[in-house]
Amino acid sequence: MTAPFGALTLAPEIVHFSIDTAAGPLTAFRALPAGQRRGVALLVPGFTGSKEDFRLLLPLIAAHGWEVVSYSQRGQADSAAPSGIDNYRLDDFAADAVTVAHEIGAGGPVHLVGHSLGGLVARAALLRSPALFTDLTMLCSGPGGRAGVHEADAALVAEHGTLAIWALDHPAGSPLTGDDEFVRDRLIASSVDNYLGGARILQSTPDSSIAVRATRVPTLVAHGDTDDAWPIPSQRLMAEQLGAEYRVIPHAGHLPNLDNPGFTAALLDEFWASTN
Repeated sequence: MTAPFGALTLAPEIVHFSIDTAAGPLTAFRALPAGQRRGVALLVPGFTGSKEDFRLLLPLIAAHGWEVVSYSQRGQADSAAPSGIDNYRLDDFAADAVTVAHEIGAGGPVHLVGHSLGGLVARAALLRSPALFTDLTMLCSGPGGRAGVHEADAALVAEHGTLAIWALDHPAGSPLTGDDEFVRDRLIASSVDNYLGGARILQSTPDSSIAVRATRVPTLVAHGDTDDAWPIPSQRLMAEQLGAEYRVIPHAGHLPNLDNPGFTAALLDEFWASTN
């Protein structure tokens, strides 16, 4: 058990630990059910995110009877950050997800959720080791990269560091909430190479929907009703191409795990119960 990153208030059910990977130790949160465990789930965060993005969701999922783990990917917040953009390829992130899944599932099948960029990582992890995963949830994610996305921000970060993108929306002297301060501190702690590698993945990853569908692993595509990061029509079309269940999360944008965690936890519980 290690010390949590930042000053966010965490539910008492959340335990902080780390998992050894090829990149080094990746920090993680775990929440355990109070009663009998129904299964194990792994949540993969998105671009500029971290395990903390699921802090409200974890205890709610555990209350449904699931053991659930989220982790910060290589280069995010307090996880290990190898030097060099070539250590932040989609295959590198996917290999980490497989390692974490093996660890938390003790070799047994794991329910897999990927948020945004984490969805692309989760798809790649599934294709690496389909027998390891009971099912896949693409949360506010898409089928592949989109040319030009985050291009200007990546150029800014390459020249001035990760905090430069924070400054775009937070002029000096702006009032900050505790969540604002956490996001700022996470950007400072996160690797420039992680940002640049993540942007490259979001720009250039091919659509793997045919290969994912061929695994026959049950899939759910879900997003907030006002998600503005991935085009909603493309997410709906992706669900059709995957032969996936498709759900819209009300009163939520690109982060339903923070905007409407109760509905999101119930949705995941329903899906996992149907595939368990």
